[in-house]
Amino acid sequence: MAINLQKGQRISLAKEAPNLTRIMCGLGWDVVEKPKSWLGGNQDFDLDASILCLNAQDKFTDQANLVYFGNLRHKSGAISHLGDNLTGEGEGDDEQLVVDLPNVPANIHKLVFVVNIYQANQRKQDFGQVQNAFVRLVNMGNNQEIARYQLSGGEYSGKTAMIMAEIYRHQNEWKMAAVGNGFKVESLGDIVKSYL
Repeated sequence: MAINLQKGQRISLAKEAPNLTRIMCGLGWDVVEKPKSWLGGNQDFDLDASILCLNAQDKFTDQANLVYFGNLRHKSGAISHLGDNLTGEGEGDDEQLVVDLPNVPANIHKLVFVVNIYQANQRKQDFGQVQNAFVRLVNMGNNQEIARYQLSGGEYSGKTAMIMAEIYRHQNEWKMAAVGNGFKVESLGDIVKSYL
């Protein structure tokens, strides 16, 4: 049975899923009533999932250590983005990221899972308008959900990007933390800059 994480809660992946090697991080959200654009049409909510790979000092050191819709695969092959969903329509996960834990390079100590709204400022969108957003972690060995973190929209009103979760090395094992910190930024690049 999956653990429903609360903001700030941490779990040991080794304890919750012994022999875990490959994980899938799924992101989902529901389409809300779309605001009218100045062109007269409806604007889709395009949430983008990304992973920042940080070193032991929690620093982002190389553009190749960003896995997102513009770089779907880490150079090590250990981290992959399975494709960009532009609307959030449909059931279940809207975007998925896969991590092969044993093959994550030793110099990468933390994986930061970020979600941002594409062109949020231009479209006048924020996370307060997104419903039922969640991040979940699945053991790909048996397809069992390990943990789920559900966001409440009101808390994130005005925020255009969010650090959803972190997976990090701790004493020869991987752990997960539900972060849930929201930010008002122009783009994913602003989040990356905070780790330089």
